[in-house]
Amino acid sequence: MIAVELCSCGQQPKKVIKEIKTETEIETDTQIPTQLETEGELKTEFEFRDVKGKEYRIDIHNEWAPNPYDVDKFVKDENGKMSYSSKEYSYRLGVDVSKYSKDIDWNAVKEDGYEFAIIRVGFRGYGRTGQLVEDPYAIKNIKGALNAGLEIGVYFFSQAINEVEAVEEAQFTMQILEKADVDPNDLKLPVVFDPETITDDEARSDDVSGEQFTANALAFFKEIEANGYHGMIYSNMLWEAYQLDLDQLKDYPVWYADYEEKPQTPYAFQMWQYSESAVVSGIPNACDVNIELIPK
Repeated sequence: MIAVELCSCGQQPKKVIKEIKTETEIETDTQIPTQLETEGELKTEFEFRDVKGKEYRIDIHNEWAPNPYDVDKFVKDENGKMSYSSKEYSYRLGVDVSKYSKDIDWNAVKEDGYEFAIIRVGFRGYGRTGQLVEDPYAIKNIKGALNAGLEIGVYFFSQAINEVEAVEEAQFTMQILEKADVDPNDLKLPVVFDPETITDDEARSDDVSGEQFTANALAFFKEIEANGYHGMIYSNMLWEAYQLDLDQLKDYPVWYADYEEKPQTPYAFQMWQYSESAVVSGIPNACDVNIELIPK
C-alpha cells in the first residue's frame, strides 16, 4: 500500500486521526464493516483501491455514520445480479441510464427483474462556459420507465464551481421534470446531485475544493427541497476520502459507486452502483446497475 496521495484536483487531503473507540461505545444494533474491526477496536486508517486499481491509505472519520451492512452478504450470481441476504434489510435492483443507453424497452427491463431507474436529466459542460444541457433521452426515459411500472429518481451531472451555479442546476433539473409532467409525488426516489471528476481532460471544476463541492451539494438540495423534492448525493471512495464532508451531508442518503466485489466504503450508503458494464434486457448498451438496501 502507498501513503496518502493528493486527490485528482490537486487538493491536499485533510488528515484526521480520531481516538480509537471500543465497540461498546457504538450503537449495538449497527453492524460495523469488517474493514474497521480489529480485536474489538475501531481502526483509525483505512485502505481502498480506485477503479483503476490504484491503492490508497486514508484516515477514517469515525464520527461519520458507519457502513451498516455485512459486506460478506453481498453476493453476485452468474448473471451479474447482486443480492443481499439479511434479517435487517431487503433489497431491490435498478438501473441508471442516460443518452448513452440509447432507446430502451422499459417493459423488458422490468421483466428482467429491475424495479427502479435513476435517469439523467441533464449535465453542465466541463468547458469554460459551463453550459447547461438537457439529456436528449431524459423525457422519453422518464415517461417510459413510469409507464412500465418502475419507480424512478433522476440525477444531474454537475460541474458547478459555486453555490449560485448549483442552484441553477437544481432549477434546470426541475424545469425538465416539469416538461415531463412529473411532480414530487411521481418521484419515489430522490433527485441526485452528481459531482464528478473529469479525468481525461481539463475541467472548469479542477480547482474546486472539497469544501466548495459540499457547499454546492447543500445549495442544490435546499433549492429542490423548497419545491417538494428530496435529495441524494452520488459518491465514490475517492470523493468520500478527499472531497465531500459526509457529516454536513448526513441528512441525505448516499448513492455509492464502487465496482469491486464488495463495497469498500466504511461509511453509510443507501444504494450501491456495483457495475458499469451490466447486460440488461431492453437496454442496447452495457449499463450501470444498482442495489438498494431497504430496512425491514
